Amino acid sequence: MSERWRWILSQITRRIWFRAGVFSVLAISTALLGAWAGPYIPLHLSAQIGSDAVDNILGILASSMLTVTTFSLSTMVSAYSAATSNVTPRANVLIMEDATTQNVLSTFIGSFLFSLVGIIALSTGTYGEQGRVILFGVTILVIGFIVVTLLRWIDHLSRLGRVTETTQRVEETAIRTIRERRRRPHLGCHPLADRVTGIPPGAQMVHANAIGYVQHIDVEALSALAKAQEARIFVRRLPGELADPTEAILAVEGGAVDADALRACVTIGDRRSFDQDPRFGICVLTEVASRALSPATNDLGTAVDVIGRLLRVLAAWADPVETEPVEIHNVFVPPISIDDLFDDAFLAIARDGAGVVEVGVRLQKTLRTLSRLDHPGFREAAQKHARRAIERAALVLTLEEDRDVLRALAADVQA
Repeated sequence: MSERWRWILSQITRRIWFRAGVFSVLAISTALLGAWAGPYIPLHLSAQIGSDAVDNILGILASSMLTVTTFSLSTMVSAYSAATSNVTPRANVLIMEDATTQNVLSTFIGSFLFSLVGIIALSTGTYGEQGRVILFGVTILVIGFIVVTLLRWIDHLSRLGRVTETTQRVEETAIRTIRERRRRPHLGCHPLADRVTGIPPGAQMVHANAIGYVQHIDVEALSALAKAQEARIFVRRLPGELADPTEAILAVEGGAVDADALRACVTIGDRRSFDQDPRFGICVLTEVASRALSPATNDLGTAVDVIGRLLRVLAAWADPVETEPVEIHNVFVPPISIDDLFDDAFLAIARDGAGVVEVGVRLQKTLRTLSRLDHPGFREAAQKHARRAIERAALVLTLEEDRDVLRALAADVQA
């Protein structure tokens, strides 16, 4: 299976309908199990279970599960709306992919279908007396599973859609994506030092046929195309960057590779994806801080909390990691710029929080910590943003003592 199809499969398996569909198939198969295994049940066991016991239980289960499923769906939609209003719409995709929520809804839907199919099979006489025993036993197990799921759901509802819970989820996703990119800094390919001067003169430029964000690049498929023509391929647009027909997304040198086949290796969509885009998680966290600093929200605590999360995310980029060796030798991919990471993280916060001394203090302390981490480019980027932040604050803050505090912290970053 190619890398692109693995990525598409991972996208499908994260959808709520996929998990609900799997649970539904299992529920229907389990409900029909009694018809197949009934002959293997001793007759004396069937006499110990009343003929109406299973019918009544399944009827109660079907009606209650339909109600609980409807309530859970409305609660989930309310959580999405709360996250959109209080956090950022870009974080909604992570809430939709929440495994606990998907498992709960799938359990409720599956239990409803299990009950419904069981009632239909009983009314048509599919089971017989011996099959009822199996259905009764499975129904007891399903009820126990539902009780455990309900307890988990009650605990999960207290956090679903909350600002802190959502920002934590974004932080964890950003750190995971960053560590994966640090492990494969050029997606397993050779590095491309410069997207303009690093490409040989006369290389064939391949332009996008749509406007949107690069979501995924199948470097294995690109390598296969290059190998077939003994060519070299240079990637000019990384995942997360905007592609349009006026700028080349790929360049080919040394062979005539079909342009449409090359375009098929680059997935372009209308929104960014967290998978191959470490910068997207940082941008989403910054959006949360900017919204918290808006006059309509005025939530300084959330802004300060997000700055701390950005510190942990960027520190993950500086963590020592064992880099995988280059696996693909005929594809060249540019690195992610440290300046771009810092711009994504701090430009908007420094602008929107320029008039808030608490935000300025936390920002300068965060930049001071980042400047001391052992990673090339961190010190220069932190010093640049510390200088810009103090310049913005000096134009807005009215109290000289506040400006002096920030200047002292900024001087510590520059030291």
